[in-house]
Amino acid sequence: MKGILDRFEGDLAVILVESEKVEFTVPKSNLPTGSQVNTYFDIEKDGPSYKIIKISEATTIAEKQKTINLMAKLRARQTESKYKR
Repeated sequence: MKGILDRFEGDLAVILVESEKVEFTVPKSNLPTGSQVNTYFDIEKDGPSYKIIKISEATTIAEKQKTINLMAKLRARQTESKYKR
């Protein structure tokens, strides 16, 4: 399953697992090298807890590209301001 690094809260990283509709925290020091906000991970369920296996490079890149494409569409739709100067 996949999880995404949503945010940092002090020395903890908050990971969201959308397929399970759950979030969990891990110490920043337990994250794989190169982890940053919006990084996707391969995760497995280990009893009642979750374990990060590795960074999912392909998913991270694909989701980043989707975001870039959506932002480009939004920028293309914007016209001049409705307000007169």
